[in-house]
Amino acid sequence: MTGEVEIEFEFEFEFEIEYEKFCRITVNPRPHTSYLPMLSTNLKEKMISVCEAKIASKGPDVGLSFYAFFANKNDAPKLLMEAAIWWIETHQLDHFEKAVKIKALVEAED
Repeated sequence: MTGEVEIEFEFEFEFEIEYEKFCRITVNPRPHTSYLPMLSTNLKEKMISVCEAKIASKGPDVGLSFYAFFANKNDAPKLLMEAAIWWIETHQLDHFEKAVKIKALVEAED
């Protein structure tokens, strides 16, 4: 059994439809880039300065995680969550990424 359905969404979606005994639909949402969360100015500046310092001290191949922008204590939980969402959900980055890549991504958000 096959059929076509045309649906318009505000978000872009990928559909995988399989007809077996029951109909199973898999939806992978991909939000439009204008809906992605933006970094706060404070976090942007902090991320750029940390990336620049790491690159200057260890070279262009240095890797870092989003924890690199914070002290070893949880003194800014909202900022930490903002960084984690940007890093993990928005850009789907690995745990460690090159500082030059992170700096470029942050600067591209202007």
